[in-house]
Amino acid sequence: MNQSAPILLPEKIARLQGPIVVFGASGFIGANLFEQLFRVRQDVFALTHDATKAWRLKLLDVPAENIVHCDILSNTSVQDVFGKLKPKTIFNLAAYGAYSKQKNVGLTYETNVLGTVNILENCSAEMVYIHAGSSSEYGFNCTAPKETDPVEPNSHYAVSKVSAAYTLDFYAKVHGLNTLNLRLYSIYGGWEEPDRLIPRLIEEVRNGKLPPLVSPDISRDFVYVDDCVDAFVQAALRVNPEIRGRSYNIATGQKTTMRELVDAARQTFGLTLEPVWGSMNNRNWDLADWYGDPTAAETDLGWKATTTLGDGLRRTADWQISHEYESRVIPAFNTPTLNPVISPIIACYKDAQAIPFMYERLVKTFNEMKVRYEIIFVNDNSPDNTDEVLDAICAKDPNVIAIKHSRNFGSQSAFLSGMEIATGDAVVLMDGDLQDPPEVIPRFYEKWQQGFDVTYGVRVQREMAPHVHFFYKQFYRLFRKTAYINIPVDAGDFSMIDRKVVRELVSLPETEQFLRGLRAWVGFKQTGVDYVRPERMFGVSTNNWTKNIWWAKKAIFSFSFAPLELMTYAGFVLTVLSVLGILWQILAKFVFFPDTPAGLSTVIILVMFFGGINLLGISFLGEYISKIFEETKKRPKFIRTMVRKGQRVYKTAAEISTLVEQRKSK
Repeated sequence: MNQSAPILLPEKIARLQGPIVVFGASGFIGANLFEQLFRVRQDVFALTHDATKAWRLKLLDVPAENIVHCDILSNTSVQDVFGKLKPKTIFNLAAYGAYSKQKNVGLTYETNVLGTVNILENCSAEMVYIHAGSSSEYGFNCTAPKETDPVEPNSHYAVSKVSAAYTLDFYAKVHGLNTLNLRLYSIYGGWEEPDRLIPRLIEEVRNGKLPPLVSPDISRDFVYVDDCVDAFVQAALRVNPEIRGRSYNIATGQKTTMRELVDAARQTFGLTLEPVWGSMNNRNWDLADWYGDPTAAETDLGWKATTTLGDGLRRTADWQISHEYESRVIPAFNTPTLNPVISPIIACYKDAQAIPFMYERLVKTFNEMKVRYEIIFVNDNSPDNTDEVLDAICAKDPNVIAIKHSRNFGSQSAFLSGMEIATGDAVVLMDGDLQDPPEVIPRFYEKWQQGFDVTYGVRVQREMAPHVHFFYKQFYRLFRKTAYINIPVDAGDFSMIDRKVVRELVSLPETEQFLRGLRAWVGFKQTGVDYVRPERMFGVSTNNWTKNIWWAKKAIFSFSFAPLELMTYAGFVLTVLSVLGILWQILAKFVFFPDTPAGLSTVIILVMFFGGINLLGISFLGEYISKIFEETKKRPKFIRTMVRKGQRVYKTAAEISTLVEQRKSK
């Protein structure tokens, strides 16, 4: 990690109970808190769900073992983290909706309220939980309010943070948890987003300029980030049964207008340039008298802001210089490696025993990959207890979706049904019998990150009888030679497909689908990953020789005109041979072999041969005509009777249709 910043209060940090987890460690304040803690001790873990390599943690060069993926919207994910790390001190700085660019109202409440509940549900009375609240909770009542004054939230974000504060108080009083809510005012300093007010101001002032500015009378209560980190440490050390559940203002108590801020910056850096006020629009929630009263924090927590505004601005400038702000920080901010959502789609038919194992292995894989997931199980009207198994999984994990079909439409329809509902940045198609190992997905993901839109699994070996394996391999090679598009050999449905490709596949109008062929037909950048396909974990395969022949016919007649071409060539060759045969018969009878008999058997054989050729040709034609007939009917590819996401169940056609349309727009 970068060693240029001073170590903050090491004696206090050393006294904290460990292990320590920091939720939201990839954010501004979370990164500062984690950095200061990690300088003193190693049992500190950065918890994040929104980036595989969040730009702050990446620049901090945090060891991989100290970065833990956790989605606080999934109680299963939180349980897994608590079970593995067994934390004693929990800092929760995960939040959504504070910035104007964060406009998803539902996600604001889910993150700030439901996420908080999920963490608190896994806390015990022996732990310490310190929560990052917001001065926005006071809303319109923003003129130096005391913690006992009424809150008047003026935004969805403010309402959600107030709800979280009351939630903490409830868990403290009813469940005896050691919780505190720190209502943070305008924190500034290193690692803040470069497009925010003070980082932008310092960046411009260092170059002798001023940024666009809002009205000069807008005010804030500016707290330097090191003082804020000190508040979290002090709160964790001072929480006790007398004060637990309370909220505290983390503020300087000093009202600073934008005019005063700019004047302080000009004075600190010796800038004579006059500001242009109103060159930037005010935010909807900006207020003229927004500052706090930190009396209670000083009395109960022994905390007080000690960094003056001028000193904080100077330290922020020093931080920018030491961290090569323009060449390292800004590029990292502008091009972060964002954490995608992966949507595995599992076609289930007689796979009830395998589904729990599939779920556990998928979650373990995605947690190790540090990516978010949305697992979609499609019950293709399985005759076993698949419904009950999926209900139990959905009940404990809101990131799991269960779809049920009205009858068995086949795996291809099941995949399309899931693809239509999936909202992930990429989908993974898998059979429910665990013959498609989840542990291969990281290799798919690696190729996807390299820019491949489709990564398919190549079955280099199958755990089955050698003669069956031989026939499979020969079919794929025959199919590739006869198909009019380049279809990879030994590649099944198991694949990772980018969202833009998924959209194209879902929009294709044909009723009869052969996805591995359609996947090749749509094009895009594709590659393969070798893997060994294991045997089915439970039960027996639903495939047999009859079904395999049906699959072969479906593939060939969907993506090859070779049968028709073969009959054309056969007709031409046989016609030529027939003419030659007639000429030979005439020459033999009258020139070479006058005693040549007129054989009945020859006639019968020829009639049967040409009759068989005709029937074969008609049957080939019939296959293509039947496909035309099937496509003209325009029947739906599948019919859903139920969709379940978490605790929510959609059963009517109208509910399901609305859900599908909503998810299509994401």
